[in-house]
Amino acid sequence: MASRDLDIVIYGATGFTGRLVAEYFAHHYKGRKDAPKWAMAGRSLAKLAEVRDLIGADEETPLIVADASDPASLDKMAASTKVVLTTVGPYQLYGNELVAACVRAGTAYADLCGEPGWMREMIDEHEAAAKASGARITFSCGFDSIPFDLGVHFLQAEAIRRHGKPAPRVKGRVRKMQGGASGGTIASLTETLKAIAKQPSLALLLKSSFALTPGFEGPSQPTGLVPEYDAATGTWTAPFVMAPINTKNVHRTNYLLGHKWGEELVYDEMVMTTIGDAGKAMAEAMAKANPFGDSRLQPGEGPSKEERENGFYDILFIGEYPDGSTIRASVQGDRDPGYGSTSKMLAETGMALLETKGDGGVWTPGALLGDALIERLTANAGLTFQIEE
Repeated sequence: MASRDLDIVIYGATGFTGRLVAEYFAHHYKGRKDAPKWAMAGRSLAKLAEVRDLIGADEETPLIVADASDPASLDKMAASTKVVLTTVGPYQLYGNELVAACVRAGTAYADLCGEPGWMREMIDEHEAAAKASGARITFSCGFDSIPFDLGVHFLQAEAIRRHGKPAPRVKGRVRKMQGGASGGTIASLTETLKAIAKQPSLALLLKSSFALTPGFEGPSQPTGLVPEYDAATGTWTAPFVMAPINTKNVHRTNYLLGHKWGEELVYDEMVMTTIGDAGKAMAEAMAKANPFGDSRLQPGEGPSKEERENGFYDILFIGEYPDGSTIRASVQGDRDPGYGSTSKMLAETGMALLETKGDGGVWTPGALLGDALIERLTANAGLTFQIEE
């Protein structure tokens, strides 16, 4: 690793989200002592040069031509750097060869994947080889699932401090959120549905909250599919579109930590509406609505700078004990979840991978980086973690 020329490569830097990640490095770390040596990678050298100039990156920023259909180019890229950040999805279409290249090279990898079927495939295929090579393969390093994965980590650390044991029941509740899903997220869901049509057994795997914990099946979990009144918040709650991936990642984090939060952990996520009949009507309407609205976004497209900067999110976590005692924590982000905040989270995951050590394997951000990533996100990426009571 010491002989590698680069610290971080952003693969997919000409796409919408990849460009935001590159822009973040170009401006946030410009002139700083801790600035990494980073490069932009993609299929077209001309397009990379154009984006580099458009975002105001240094003209000396290295540009790397690499393509998912050319494994040799991915091997060369993976061998040249300590960390690869990839925004090139859907990952089930374009991710296989890059994961394999990073595993072979012992290179750390982070993506924005919300495709649990593909993630399980990669776990089964590469876990042993990644452990052997030292490659730290880290999935879901954007809005799905960092605020939720690290939110539960943060809550449980305080729960253990206060009560000497983790909370066996944790609720994730989206209090407020402004900003839609990305074109890449929509495309990923479309590809997952196509994969299920070809392989119906995949539907059973995806239905399980323990799809990413091979060999372990925990207790029955709430489906999160039906609007319900939540006494803990005093509001009606509606299904949350990201819950199917976030809940799986939270249980994988717990699994990778040797069930530090207990083998009986029950965790779900819902969106808070309001009180009374109005809250009930709102929750029922949300449950029936298309979660992606009328979005026509394609991969590589996204909202304006103003829309990204006006976006935000606020997530409440409630830990409950059998004796009725509770603990509450929250995670807030200062940009729209799908792009503005996600790009900063992926970039800081790359920095955390660069600055921390850990065993090879297929990881979640929470299990691998934990408090170190919380510190980076708080210091640099506009996230706030706090205990509320």
